[in-house]
Amino acid sequence: MIDQAELELFRDNVRRFFAEEVEPHYEQWERDGRIPQELYLKMGETGLLCVDVPEEYGGIGAPFEYSMLIVGEAAKMGFLALASNLSVHSDIAAPYILHLGTEEQKQHYLPKMVSGECIGAIGMSEPGAGSDVQGIKTNAKPDGNGNYVINGSKTFITNGQNCGVVVLATKTDASAGARGTTLFLMPSDAEGFSRGRNLEKIGQHAADTSELFFKDVKLPASAILGKEGGGFGHLMDELPRERLVLAVSAVEHAQGALDLARDYTLERKAFGQPIAKFQNTRFELARAKADIEVNRAYLEKAVAAYAEQKLDVTMAAIIKYATTEMECRVCDICLQLFGGYGYMTEYPVSRYFVDSRVQRIYGGTSEIMLEVIARDVVGR
Repeated sequence: MIDQAELELFRDNVRRFFAEEVEPHYEQWERDGRIPQELYLKMGETGLLCVDVPEEYGGIGAPFEYSMLIVGEAAKMGFLALASNLSVHSDIAAPYILHLGTEEQKQHYLPKMVSGECIGAIGMSEPGAGSDVQGIKTNAKPDGNGNYVINGSKTFITNGQNCGVVVLATKTDASAGARGTTLFLMPSDAEGFSRGRNLEKIGQHAADTSELFFKDVKLPASAILGKEGGGFGHLMDELPRERLVLAVSAVEHAQGALDLARDYTLERKAFGQPIAKFQNTRFELARAKADIEVNRAYLEKAVAAYAEQKLDVTMAAIIKYATTEMECRVCDICLQLFGGYGYMTEYPVSRYFVDSRVQRIYGGTSEIMLEVIARDVVGR
């Protein structure tokens, strides 16, 4: 049972950290196109990375909800690029290693991820394979000496410029379909690995998003994560948490946009009165509030299900689809309430608007989520 008083105290500490260590620098990081690794080291020192990793691997073994809170607060404060980076590191890459890794792999990587020395990335998406994970072409072939030689490329990889380890999806048997997929833990200093350009996006500029290239990268069999040929199943097992954390950031990001719009409409005057006095403004704010709270209620149910290891694929798809679609609706409404000022980059609501758009794409597009849900309704 979560101690709510302790959780709220932790929330206060997280907000204070972001206000002191992120807010003064965030605009510069947006211009730079990446968040400096020094921030990860500071977060690690403060105990804000991979918080639910057990103590034997350097973590504090906090309940899952604490990790969700960190991502949610970053999103609410308008740092969605940071929330994305953190979620990939703490809530996707680290759990892969914790749940699938050998004892040696966990001891090697997890303490460094907790401290911020090693930043994690997930190498799934390719130029010709995004939501279709089975369509990946990056291959890993045994060389006969106990090693695998990896060739291929990835794209749209969050943390691609900063990563120290990549959970890399490869094909070890192209003729076996999903059963031919194998995951590897690839350190960024592996010979033959190179980073492409830091991709330019319409939003989330501070989240380094990169192309990755693999030319005859040689990894030992001990670098396999999980079972050889079991990669697709491992990916499916871990996707619910990924989609859940995206839902958390979506709800809190929408709440942050609504907070901005409420404050602005109370201050901004038109025709001699605050625009919050006009019925249309009030109704739009009310619609946004209702949209957020309904989604928050289902999100709380999904978080509780995950904590009890009962979050299934369909429920994760529902919460990811519903919350990210809601987030974009709310951010659009809130920008509209700012009028022309909402279109100016000096007003933070503009960043909420552009940052939110990709949430309906990564982690499985809204269309893929609908297909997953439909299979539960009517079968294949």
